[in-house]
Amino acid sequence: MPTYTTKELSKKTWPDFVRLFSRGGNGWDFCWCMHFHRSRIAPGPSGSRPRTERSIANRRDKKTLVERGRTHGILVYLDGDPIGWCQYGPATEFPRIDETHGYRRLAPEAGTQKLWRITCFVVDKRYRRRGVATLALRAALEAIKKKGGGTVESYPITHFRPGTFGNSSTNGTATMFAKQGFTTLAPLSRTAHRTNVLMRASVT
Repeated sequence: MPTYTTKELSKKTWPDFVRLFSRGGNGWDFCWCMHFHRSRIAPGPSGSRPRTERSIANRRDKKTLVERGRTHGILVYLDGDPIGWCQYGPATEFPRIDETHGYRRLAPEAGTQKLWRITCFVVDKRYRRRGVATLALRAALEAIKKKGGGTVESYPITHFRPGTFGNSSTNGTATMFAKQGFTTLAPLSRTAHRTNVLMRASVT
């Protein structure tokens, strides 16, 4: 049986994060999980720039966030090799979500529990459909619990058209979150290719 382990993203595990996100052919080598960190007002490297340039800028900015303790996530390892990733963190780390039109009417009232967000999952294409994302999600929820808990949001997919979704990085599936106690509140965004919903759970 494979031996999976998990570790938090930190200065110490940054080289492992680099190993995972540097692998070609998976589709995430340019993103470095920076999308939700960036405000729409200051979105960062333009999509019109070459992929290699965007990769350099995103990697640099992600490293800065790691050094400042302003980005969080779980790395999943198979026999010591990083193969999966789940990004989570306090709501303040992901301003892009607050600026999303569909989210504004669904935002929780101020003064409630501390708000956390789980935004992204990545699994090496060689190890998909083996429960890696679920393992990462459970580890993220446990990390949130150890940090005091609160309300946890996710924005998973309920539908996507085969062949049009990237198959490289995802917000997770609604089914996966439901199994961990999350409740669907409302549709969040919908395109011809995919539908995302807002889900929440209380972690104590």
